[in-house]
Amino acid sequence: MSVSDPVADFLTCVRNAIRAKHRKVDIPASKLKTELARVLLRERYINNYKVIEDTRQGVLRVYLKYAADDSNVISGIRRMSSPGRRVYVGKDGLPKVLGGLGTSIVSTSRGLMTDREAREAGLGGELICQVW
Repeated sequence: MSVSDPVADFLTCVRNAIRAKHRKVDIPASKLKTELARVLLRERYINNYKVIEDTRQGVLRVYLKYAADDSNVISGIRRMSSPGRRVYVGKDGLPKVLGGLGTSIVSTSRGLMTDREAREAGLGGELICQVW
């Protein structure tokens, strides 16, 4: 089955697994999804991830993170740019999520990075998603 928006599929799988209180979720792998997981790990929204090779495209296993009282670390995750409506922002137009408490993930010419990193580097790009 072909997915028209693999990033939205990734975010939906993570969102559904968090609501079901799963400790891990398996998602069909791709380079973009692996980079998204790397940014989420760097920002401490997930515990870990690993790519499991198989005969097809591989599986990206994401280990979700919960607080000590078993509450979600990720309380919300939203896709901003879609295949039908791309959202591009300049270096001055990078949005802050919840006044800086959340994170925007931006696809720049130097790869995926957070809004904070893009501001420091003076780069804009496609606004992929927001996590809080």
